[in-house]
Amino acid sequence: MNAAPAIEVSHLYKSYQGTIAVDDVSFDVAPGEIFGLIGPNGAGKTTMIECVLGLRSPDSGRVRVLGLDPDADRERLHQIVGAQLQQSALPGLLKVGEILGLYRSFYQNPADAGELLGVLGLAGKLKKRYMSLSGGQQQRLSIALALIGRPEVALLDEMTTGLDPQARRDTSDLIAAVRDRGTTIVLVTHYMEEAERLCDRVAVIDRGRIVATGSPAGLAQRAGGSRQVRFVPSGPFDDQLLTRLPEVAGVVRNGRQVVVSGSGDLVSAVIAALTLAGLAAREVTMESATLEDAYLRLTERGPHNGGAVSRQ
Repeated sequence: MNAAPAIEVSHLYKSYQGTIAVDDVSFDVAPGEIFGLIGPNGAGKTTMIECVLGLRSPDSGRVRVLGLDPDADRERLHQIVGAQLQQSALPGLLKVGEILGLYRSFYQNPADAGELLGVLGLAGKLKKRYMSLSGGQQQRLSIALALIGRPEVALLDEMTTGLDPQARRDTSDLIAAVRDRGTTIVLVTHYMEEAERLCDRVAVIDRGRIVATGSPAGLAQRAGGSRQVRFVPSGPFDDQLLTRLPEVAGVVRNGRQVVVSGSGDLVSAVIAALTLAGLAAREVTMESATLEDAYLRLTERGPHNGGAVSRQ
């Protein structure tokens, strides 16, 4: 028997002054899964997160988090759900240690604050006032606060925006470790490599709707599934040697280099055909479609209309 979803969103609809932000969205998140939400600015991602957290009430639709209603069961939900929002503010004069102490007091079994701060690069900042932290340090502190209560579900909205590459990698490693301990995570991100590395599944959001859902690799294959093999042949050959192969969609020459596009086991098919012709492929490289390719194709559009919603 399959476990009940950790998060259930069914036919969610939310508008602001007649502008639709979320339009009949449905998705489930499995227990222990990292589920990504990706999409352009203004696509409705943050509004979805706020409805799941109970910070906004949907106009219609149903949301359940671990079986709880975010509106009716807000207090119970607070104990088991952590959140890092895209925009948050804390009193500037409070010190990092004071903020952490306050948040730890909200939970019955809080996490080790020192461990979180160490991983997030804030170990020496306990006596620093919040207003003196850089933007990236404030972002890392907000992640620590989202995880301080050992949540069963964590919702992280653009958690690595403003972080340098090393801090982004360290934060991603922390999120993977938190998931490995059983936490279900919903991750909103603009970094496609981050989504590919962390997420079990992603939903691509555009104009308030889910336009595709699947694993990062599966979406890449479905939406931009062509592959390319680049090589330098050991001798001349007619393009028909390769274009007649069922795996090959096209052959382009770029000086000495040959670029073959296609699908399936393209590399093996190309090398086998060259070998039968007494040729060798040198300097071989292969490029496959990525989640970014799929994202760009799935959210392809012209200029926004003047009524585009400003929320994410």
